[in-house]
Amino acid sequence: MRISFYGAAGEVTGSCTLVEAGGVRFLVDCGMFQGGPEARTKNLRALDFGFDVRGIDFVLLTHAHIDHSGLLPRLAVLGFRGPIYATPATIDLLEVLLPDSAHIQEKESEWQLRQQHRRGKGGGRSGVVPPLYTVIEAQYCLGLLRPVDYGDELRVAENVKVRFHDAGHILGSSWLEVTLGGEGHTRKLVFSGDLGMRDRPVLRDPERPVPEADLLLIESTYGDRLHRPLAETEAEIVAAFERTRAAGGNLIIPSFAVGRTQEIIYILADLVRRGRLAPLKVYVDSPMANAATRITLAHPALLDSETRELLEWVEAHPDQMRIEFVADVEASKALNTVKSGAVIISASGMCEAGRIKYHLRENLPRSECSVLIAGFQAAGTLGRRLVDGARLVHVFGAPVPVRARIYTVGGLSAHADQAELLHWLQGFHTPPRHTFVMHGEAEASAALARRIHEDLGWSGVTVPRAGTCVSL
Repeated sequence: MRISFYGAAGEVTGSCTLVEAGGVRFLVDCGMFQGGPEARTKNLRALDFGFDVRGIDFVLLTHAHIDHSGLLPRLAVLGFRGPIYATPATIDLLEVLLPDSAHIQEKESEWQLRQQHRRGKGGGRSGVVPPLYTVIEAQYCLGLLRPVDYGDELRVAENVKVRFHDAGHILGSSWLEVTLGGEGHTRKLVFSGDLGMRDRPVLRDPERPVPEADLLLIESTYGDRLHRPLAETEAEIVAAFERTRAAGGNLIIPSFAVGRTQEIIYILADLVRRGRLAPLKVYVDSPMANAATRITLAHPALLDSETRELLEWVEAHPDQMRIEFVADVEASKALNTVKSGAVIISASGMCEAGRIKYHLRENLPRSECSVLIAGFQAAGTLGRRLVDGARLVHVFGAPVPVRARIYTVGGLSAHADQAELLHWLQGFHTPPRHTFVMHGEAEASAALARRIHEDLGWSGVTVPRAGTCVSL
């Protein structure tokens, strides 16, 4: 068996692992690299496996986030025609996320072409970065998706069986149990995907792992730190609201459309229900988040009981928590004329694309406004620069001073922190023979690997580098 690490090794984004065993080749995830100017080059080179991609038999997809799924259309463009297995909720989300990813890329290319014309460089497209894939190509890729329910055993090849288990990260997210080989000589592989936190709003808790595995790939996005307790996080949110309301400004919340937006809505509604916040009107300015929220509500069985109860309360008290889903562009632009009292949740979560950039451009220069950062910000992103205290940033190529108050709220992460990752790992009755720590910046992965070795007493724990190929 050979395992090759083509992404999310020494960094958070670009998840893509190739498994070759018993004459079968398959990928676990096929994600896009995000953050920094080098991401484009990485995405162009990401699927260079040294063989024709038509030689890949199938893809197993842990969840819908673009850093795990965003290069699936690119894979199809290069010739892959096999099945892509995912949970039904993940497929529902991908029907929105992948065409949107293509649309953003197409618009970026069009913007570059317009800028080139304005600079008087003629009508050619030299210097214009083409999209990795088009909307039509993304829609074609959707036809390769095949649904798999949690817990069902799926035989994807003669010698490969798979089960998807609830990872509690976002709607439809999974960790994977893969069994290779036939009777009497099998190997079990576990891929954590991205794991969520226990006792968090909206989704059910992650399922515990299987008792034994020969090989484990574990995420480490927060492998070197702990999240703040939810009570502290709520206090920080209340403080941000009170400060911004008193100052007469707007509160801007960059948010991932899938998962984070729904969790923030839950927490705000719950704070209003408990009287910790005054009645609110919240604008959700993201067509993607609007669609993701509708999809979330269409899968009530995947929600926890507390969320279902809160939804009933919101429906019964429309005067307490009003949510306006902003759809068209003109309504979005109109929000930029609001100078006080607006609470705007908008994508993207790392402030790299979408409508959030317009809201930041209008509100960052105003000291009475606040920005609430509620999720992981990858190195090189605009969100990371704000978290790191930049006093000047560039939005749409123009300098924007940062005078607004920046609040970083870590307790809302959809990723398990170090303690939760270790707790999940304790579900194995015996240590896996090989453990690879993935999907984290180098320091985070190394820190988690040390804790696994020291606290759990496991051996065979490795932090692979990008491009590493391991024979087992």
